[in-house]
Amino acid sequence: MVVLSWVSLCQDAAAEMLYPILPLFLTSALGAPPAVVGLVEGVAEATAAAGKAISGRLADVRQRVPLVAWGYGISAVAKPMIGMATGWPLVLVARFLDRAGKGLRTSPRDALISAATGPASRGRAFGFHRAMDTAGAVIGPLLGLALYAALGRRLRPLFFIAFLPAVLSVALIKLVDEPPRTPDNRPPATKDPLPAGYWRVVGFLTLFGLANFSDALVILRVHALGLGVSGVLLGYVLYNVSYAGLSYPAGAVSDRVPRHLVFAGGMGVFAAAYTGLGVVTTPSWVWLLLPLYGGFAALTDGVGKAWVADLLPERAVGRGLGYYQAITGGAALLAGGWAGLAWGGSGRVPMVLSGAVAAVLATALVLGGRMLKPSEPSEPSEPSEPSEPNPA
Repeated sequence: MVVLSWVSLCQDAAAEMLYPILPLFLTSALGAPPAVVGLVEGVAEATAAAGKAISGRLADVRQRVPLVAWGYGISAVAKPMIGMATGWPLVLVARFLDRAGKGLRTSPRDALISAATGPASRGRAFGFHRAMDTAGAVIGPLLGLALYAALGRRLRPLFFIAFLPAVLSVALIKLVDEPPRTPDNRPPATKDPLPAGYWRVVGFLTLFGLANFSDALVILRVHALGLGVSGVLLGYVLYNVSYAGLSYPAGAVSDRVPRHLVFAGGMGVFAAAYTGLGVVTTPSWVWLLLPLYGGFAALTDGVGKAWVADLLPERAVGRGLGYYQAITGGAALLAGGWAGLAWGGSGRVPMVLSGAVAAVLATALVLGGRMLKPSEPSEPSEPSEPSEPNPA
């Protein structure tokens, strides 16, 4: 789990060196409208979502480490492609490949993390991984900002430089050991029905996903408030500092109190951050609202994965996590579509609307969350499951 966390740190340093500048590159350098930004990121996230569903099934019947290695390798190759783009269609192709790699690696990687832990420490494990992953998202933009200044304020060279830490992440995967599976937890098939409680949770989280559009559009809103490239990068760093710093504590708290309450708190923070970004008119608010938004990610990302994993028998963890991320990723595609079309000149309307929807759903989760509690970690097949997860 620790090695996988370092792998994620290196890959995220590469990805997040580019992510906050990609909307600016599309709109400023390539002349694409905001609707194209929503399209590119929506297709990218939908691709990752579909890949997670497929790789989740594979993760339950095949060796997981090779799937992880291929996923990181594909994402590494996609990064310099963006630097070669002279129009937004090639960026769309590159983002498709990058997210295909993410889809291939994410479910097997999360299944490896889940297999290394039990319910009592699963929140901390996912929280630690998210903290390390997001530490890369702090390093990447800072490195990108320094290189942007050193290279004469040019964006295009950064897409080629990001290839280097991405390749390092692939090399580190050689240090990951995957334990052999015992006959008890090696699944004979992948068609057993998943628990009803799992589907209730996934359905609710999908509703929230319809309001949670791509961060690329959030970056455009920050840019519209008056921040230039350097300001956007620094704001994004603050977001990720908050995300990284709070991820492990949030996971630890979710091991002691019901995870749905922690997630509901994150949704409330999301509502405050989105609504705030929608109603403010001066860029000074960004330095408060983006770190607040990072708190939302910390309270929901790893916690959500742990919450879903609690509802699944060990032999179906890869499939269940894959379906969860695929379905919510599909919701992100729809969210990016409607938000991009409703963006207008400043993006205020979709920001405020999403914030309002999140506030309603957070309230519903607190009041009716007992229906979604992980009270059924497995269905009738439970007697055949091992009493403790295998150590990684």
